[in-house]
Amino acid sequence: MDKKVDWKVDRKAPSPLPRWAYLDGRVVPYREASFGLLTHALNYGTGLFAGLRGYWNAEEDQLFVFRPEDHFRRFCESARLLRMELGVTPADLTAGLLELLRAEGYRENCYIRPLAFYGDESIGVRLHGLTPVVGMAAVRFGSYLGKEDGVHVAVSSWTRVSDNVIPARGKFAGSYVNSALAKTDAVLAGFDEALLLNDHGHVCEGSVENVFMLRHGVVVTPPVTDDVLEGFTRATVIQLLREDMGHTVVERSIDRTELYLADEVFLTGTGAEISPVTRADHRAIGDGRIGPIAAELRARYMETVSGRVARHRAWCRPVYAVTREREPTASGVAAVSERSVGST
Repeated sequence: MDKKVDWKVDRKAPSPLPRWAYLDGRVVPYREASFGLLTHALNYGTGLFAGLRGYWNAEEDQLFVFRPEDHFRRFCESARLLRMELGVTPADLTAGLLELLRAEGYRENCYIRPLAFYGDESIGVRLHGLTPVVGMAAVRFGSYLGKEDGVHVAVSSWTRVSDNVIPARGKFAGSYVNSALAKTDAVLAGFDEALLLNDHGHVCEGSVENVFMLRHGVVVTPPVTDDVLEGFTRATVIQLLREDMGHTVVERSIDRTELYLADEVFLTGTGAEISPVTRADHRAIGDGRIGPIAAELRARYMETVSGRVARHRAWCRPVYAVTREREPTASGVAAVSERSVGST
């Protein structure tokens, strides 16, 4: 009998749909952003996407989006790989995202899903002679993996798609069938997540995460030439580990058995954030508990993305406009304070 699946963790339960969507430069009611059964991207996977998070900072009454311009730069690069001429810049897309979030008025953590896809209703496998559509939607969002005390991963029997099959540095809709195959097999077998190997047998990625391990005092992560996504959480983590925490980080290939011998393993991604791995293929990682580096990194990362770390504040784009007001103090002298405005 199949192991009972935790549908809550696996995010099968329906969540409220957004009220608004961004569609080709305009914010429209979400239900207006609908497409037919013959839409090219639906039939052939000819689309791409990105994932961004917004973090609510209650002390500042502000919603911060983490590294939007960087995400949209990769978004536009993925479009180039699919021969899409979007006609928008990362700055244009960032402005559209802020307009969308202001329309939604979220005052809590959220997840943003930008999409670009060939919207023609036509039959025929190709990338030429088609017209792209650009859209975005945002939903309330909490933990992706739902395992705050550590993740149990399985090395999947499915091999990660290679650069000469479907480029991993492009975040293409169709290529995530590869991830879905691995993730579902892992979850139905009782694991929380899957790790995929590439054609050379090296540890590549989780289903939607980059991989890090600590071994012999050095933090190691696969290089981008090992068929991994050039993740911005990955880049952020490397910088935090090196500059803020003083650790050595090496980008090199990782063998499967190295994971079993690692002192710590953790996954990173916009959705997964920092997710420590405590077991791999029924083997404890280290002492089977979250390690000190992963624990500190997770805390630092959450402070960073919510705009609470001054040196990395430029990564965090405020959604709501800030107005300066003069308020009386106990001494009667007016003091300047800031508050966010513009939420609806």
